[in-house]
Amino acid sequence: MTFLTDTWSGSLYSGTWKAGSAGVADVIEPATGGTLGSIGVAGVEDVHAAAVAASRAQRDWARRLPEERAAVLRRAGLLFQEHAAEIEGWIIRETGAIGGKAALETHIAANECFEASALPSFPHGDVLPSNEARWSFARRMPAGVVGVIAPFNFPLILAIRAVAPALALGNAVLLKPDLRTAVSGGVAIARIFVEAGLPDGLLHLLPGGVDVGEAVVSAPEVRIIAFTGSTGAGRAVGALAAQHLKRVHLELGGNNALVVLPGADLALAASAGAFGSFMHQGQICMSTGRHLVHESLFESYVDALAEKAAHLPVGDPASGQVAIGPIIDQRQLDRIESIVQRTVQQGGRLAAGGTSTGLFYAPTVMTGLDSTMPAWAEEVFGPVAPVRPFSSVSEAASLAAENDYGLSLGILGDVGLAMDLADLVPSGKIHINEQTVSDEANAPFGGVGWSGNGSRIGGLETNLDAFTDVQWLTMRSTIAPYPF
Repeated sequence: MTFLTDTWSGSLYSGTWKAGSAGVADVIEPATGGTLGSIGVAGVEDVHAAAVAASRAQRDWARRLPEERAAVLRRAGLLFQEHAAEIEGWIIRETGAIGGKAALETHIAANECFEASALPSFPHGDVLPSNEARWSFARRMPAGVVGVIAPFNFPLILAIRAVAPALALGNAVLLKPDLRTAVSGGVAIARIFVEAGLPDGLLHLLPGGVDVGEAVVSAPEVRIIAFTGSTGAGRAVGALAAQHLKRVHLELGGNNALVVLPGADLALAASAGAFGSFMHQGQICMSTGRHLVHESLFESYVDALAEKAAHLPVGDPASGQVAIGPIIDQRQLDRIESIVQRTVQQGGRLAAGGTSTGLFYAPTVMTGLDSTMPAWAEEVFGPVAPVRPFSSVSEAASLAAENDYGLSLGILGDVGLAMDLADLVPSGKIHINEQTVSDEANAPFGGVGWSGNGSRIGGLETNLDAFTDVQWLTMRSTIAPYPF
């Protein structure tokens, strides 16, 4: 597979590579502003046609032997490994990711396919006791057509983690990647599955705007929506899905806390905190958005974190070894700068960073904060580390839980104290002696509150719940007698 051909140039994928009804969009490299190619843009009519085609193709796919579907997913996983270097090159240039982050995406994409390949042969039901003279079963059936709407920040992982299990369980998929990362999060997946032998009509690549997303959600053939994105957009998707009586899985934003307990190793804690806040420029839903540090370590931790921030190399990830790449676009950069500037105006202090050059925003550490300041109260989605002290575990729990989000919590230090704290903070994920950013293909993923409607992706049981319907089936050896 070679992306540097004209196969997909100016096209979208719907069984074949063809023009989108809404024209084309440039694929922009945020680090340089250069154009890497062009992608076809879908219109509403493309979505309607794809939904009908997907519904037709899905019926045969659902009847395929489990080993046939499993074989396609296994081949897809192997192809992600085989073509990792090329796909990683696109992730680096299209998303502004450093090499390690790009490698993580292809590694997890392969594992998502390998994990999904087990789903077709996993038990798909239960034998139920019955008060009648019959056999009673609860069996899982493919839902039909699944709409997957994925964001720009981890475009490959956040698409494939829904695409792979949905296909493995006998569904068809309409995939709408973010237009800014439609190659990494769309073309790569379509090309892999074509090579893996997925039958035509089961996967449709539909890059587009809000109108395309709305069409995917409202298409009558689409039964389930898997959405990853901002909380605001997720509310809109959830409302529209509810109007059409669709099941919707929402993985939304986060303003995640990292708690540094008394006695924690300062050097290791600062390293974890820097990774949690600055990895991929903080453009991760799981990024550490709030650092809560025991008062005995606070000043030293701020100094250590600021020292790391000041020395992390910033630049074009495609041109050399850097730790921090560009923000995805000017709009996102403007939002980050606004949050930091408003926080400073309200009394927050900069311990490091707070400056930008082009789309490159310096790793930033902030102190002097209270709970009302924007850098503390809002999800920044940038390389900004706000730090506040606490004096007791109960105070740390209160500060960590005062936020409306509930995606990920990291706790560093004594495991006993950490467990006490973990029980007090609502969160979809808790990592003790790790920072807040972590994901594995076999682990359930999701948040509570403003972070989503629970763990909806990841792991065998979670994916079965996400992408199948439960049907009650009864059976007798002869026709039952009735009193009429």
